[in-house]
Amino acid sequence: MLKQITRTALLALLFSFICGSHAKGEDVKVLYWNIQNGMWHDQGNNYDNFVAFVKEQDPDICIWCEAESRYITDTADKMQMPEDQYLPWNWDLLARRYGHDYVLICGKRDTFPQVITSKYPIRIVKRITGNGEEIIVAHGAGWAQIDLGGKQLNIVTVHTWPQRYAYKADNQTESAARHEGDIFRASEVRYICEETIGTVPGADGQLWLMTGDFNAISSLDNFHYGKDPESTEFLTHNYILDNTPYLDLVHERYPGEFKKSTFSGRRIDFVYVTPPLNEKITEVTPLYDGFAASERDPRGQEVHNFCHPSDHYPIQLTIKL
Repeated sequence: MLKQITRTALLALLFSFICGSHAKGEDVKVLYWNIQNGMWHDQGNNYDNFVAFVKEQDPDICIWCEAESRYITDTADKMQMPEDQYLPWNWDLLARRYGHDYVLICGKRDTFPQVITSKYPIRIVKRITGNGEEIIVAHGAGWAQIDLGGKQLNIVTVHTWPQRYAYKADNQTESAARHEGDIFRASEVRYICEETIGTVPGADGQLWLMTGDFNAISSLDNFHYGKDPESTEFLTHNYILDNTPYLDLVHERYPGEFKKSTFSGRRIDFVYVTPPLNEKITEVTPLYDGFAASERDPRGQEVHNFCHPSDHYPIQLTIKL
């Protein structure tokens, strides 16, 4: 009997080691970043600076937005051949360089997918691209789950339509004048929420995290923007705030303080969490310095309109389970 118990314990330990399962009570660090065109800035350097940055932060889970190679390094020239695109097809190789053995590509509808990498196994629940009819999720979205010490963490990734005009608008100028881009973004987020947290009874008592580039500003930051409170620019986040249990994590931890998420000075990257997860988060830090510092190319916009290393800043948080 003792031998059987010992054998069982050893097998459980081995399984835990192989799967990289999280031990209860340990901190879990999550890093989110829109890395602009698949870390276009560092791809010509074999991603060495990017890998060094991630290793320095030592996250357990990474959520990358714009996680696909699109342009030749330091140019706005699109990669013409699939074999030139290192990402997303080689995220497993890249992630292993900073210590992550698990990779998940979320809903991929175009060349701006979101990717999750992790030290722990990831399970896809749903890839979201729209309903094939009136609802389109332009850049795709995803719902994944990771087991952390017996606690199930739900992760929803988001990257909404960026333009002022609606997706596939017949007349872009007239569509922008009617604020149809704002309306389209709000419809994307509503559909994503309905397909994820909206499908689970009692989700407000569970651990849910929704993060990404929403390409929309929030009415919670209007003390900074000073816009008309009825502006359609607030539709996307107003839907989340009014119809889901999510809390805006950065707003919760930095009340009355504006934290930009882009080089342009706007906050359009958000981390939303349910109240039970909010209670377990001990630290939330937008990263603005070092490799994460964003700057324009000194050659000017006639060369390209991108930033180095990205036009967005990372957000890091720590969960205490």
